[in-house]
Amino acid sequence: MPTTVTVAPRREGDPAPDLMGITLAHRAMLADLLRLTDLATAVRDRDVICTPGRARAISRYLEWLCDSIHHHHTTEDTVLWPVIQASVGSHVDLSELTDDHAALDPRLDQLRARAAAFRLSMGDRRIAGLMAIELAELSVLLTEHINDEELEVFPLITEHVSVADWESVEQAARDGSRMSFDGPRSLAVMTDEERAALAQHTGIGLRVLLFALRLVHRRRERAVFGVSR
Repeated sequence: MPTTVTVAPRREGDPAPDLMGITLAHRAMLADLLRLTDLATAVRDRDVICTPGRARAISRYLEWLCDSIHHHHTTEDTVLWPVIQASVGSHVDLSELTDDHAALDPRLDQLRARAAAFRLSMGDRRIAGLMAIELAELSVLLTEHINDEELEVFPLITEHVSVADWESVEQAARDGSRMSFDGPRSLAVMTDEERAALAQHTGIGLRVLLFALRLVHRRRERAVFGVSR
């Protein structure tokens, strides 16, 4: 449940928070759900031959994606919502978005269980078919939720939340995340313009780290999808 927090007041003329990180996180979630839905459907239809090694790779990727989605909306519930309410006022009602998060959790648990069964079956087509249905349903629900969140919450952040408080939210999002998984996925869904802007504001050390993580992630993607982005 959201808790009361103390925030730094946002003054007129102060810069607005940069929402690129959360935007990319949303974009990466939806992109991966669509890719995994297509892949599971292809396994079901025998358009993709799934070896035991590939079944393990798919299962691990799906489990990590479920963990990433859960961590993202847990951070929103416990960190971001309190910051918004403290910055805007307690009259702001975010309960519908919190309810959406609660409704997503059982679906994430089911997908984790399905991924484990798929791994143990070494790529069973029937399980892949069930997984495709569940992934497609989650994709529809999460797309609607993200659209609502970006329409309702993003304006509140840019208008009322200070850069310092937004940084505390982003730090909470980084804490407990799997950087080797989430970082390259965000990079993969960036536009050329966004990558150019990132390069201008990123030190050489971080660029080298991100490059190394991206190489590792590309191998992971090839094991799962057969190709990398």
